[in-house]
Amino acid sequence: AVAFADEGVTLREAGITMPVVVLNADSDSFEIMIDYGLEPEIYSFSSLEAFSQAVRRHGETLYPIHLKLDTGMHRLGFTESDIDGVVTALRDQRTLYIRSVFTHLAGSDEERHNDFTRGQIARYTAMSDQLLEAFPGEHIIRHVCNTAGIERFPEAQFDMVRLGVGLYGISFAHQEQLLPVSTLRSRIVQIKELQPGETVGYGRWGIIDRPTRTATVPIGYADGLDRHLSRGAWSMLVNGRPAPIIGNICMDTCMLDITGIDAREGDPVTIFGAEPGNTVSDMAAVLKTIPYEIMTSISTRVKRVYTKE
Repeated sequence: AVAFADEGVTLREAGITMPVVVLNADSDSFEIMIDYGLEPEIYSFSSLEAFSQAVRRHGETLYPIHLKLDTGMHRLGFTESDIDGVVTALRDQRTLYIRSVFTHLAGSDEERHNDFTRGQIARYTAMSDQLLEAFPGEHIIRHVCNTAGIERFPEAQFDMVRLGVGLYGISFAHQEQLLPVSTLRSRIVQIKELQPGETVGYGRWGIIDRPTRTATVPIGYADGLDRHLSRGAWSMLVNGRPAPIIGNICMDTCMLDITGIDAREGDPVTIFGAEPGNTVSDMAAVLKTIPYEIMTSISTRVKRVYTKE
C-alpha cells in the first residue's frame, strides 16, 4: 500500500510487480494508475464513476478496486446508507471488481475508546456482510486492524491486517517482544571547551555556568530534528551516556553538553534508538505527539541504511 500514485509508480519502476493499493487515489491520477497497474481506494460515488470511466477508456475489464467504508473515522469512505447504491453501481457490469473492502479505526490505541472501536467493528461487519452477500463470487478480502487494532482487538483481524508503525517495532500494548528496528545516528564533528559566561547557539540560549565540553553534531531541524527538543529537552547518546542538547537546534547542526563523557571527534551519536529513555516513543512523549510524526518528519536528505540478518 502507498499513499499516492507517484509512490506506486516508483515501486513499479523499481521492479515491484505485486499488487499495490493507492490509498489516496484522486481522479487526476487515475490514468497513470491504470498505466502502471495500480489499484485504487474508492471512497465515494464520484470516485467510483470517474475510475470506471478511466478503465473503460483504457479498454480494461474486471479492474480491481478497494472499497473504503466510513464507520466513524469520518475521513473518507462510503457510509451505511451508501451500501445499496454501491451494490447497484457495481452489479451487472464487468469494468470493475471488488478486491477488498476495509475501514479504519479511529481510536484503537486508547482504552477510553474501546466501546467506540467495538461499534466501528460491528458497523463494518454489517456493511461488509452486505457486500459479500451481493457479490458472492468475488472472494472479497476484508481488513480493519491497524497496529493498535492487531494488538488490542484480535477478534477483528478478518482476512488481513495493516501493520503500520508496528513495522518499526513501536507497540501500543507495550509488548516486550516487539523491538525497535530503526535508529537515527550522526557523529561528532567538533568538540569545544567553553568557560563560564560564554553562550552557545542562536539567541544565546545555551548559557555556560561551569567549565563545559560541547560537541557539535551535523543534524538539525532541516533533517527533522524538532526544534522543541532544544535547551536540554532531549539528550542524545554519546558512547552510551546521555548528552543533553545545549542551546537552540540549528537548521543543520546542534550542540551537545558532553562534559564528563569520554568522547572524540568522529564518535557516533544516537539521536534515537532502542535504549530505554532514547527511543522514538520517548521523544514523542517529550514533544507531546506520536512516533509516526517523528518518523515521517525525517527529511529525505538523511541517508537511509538498510540491514538484513
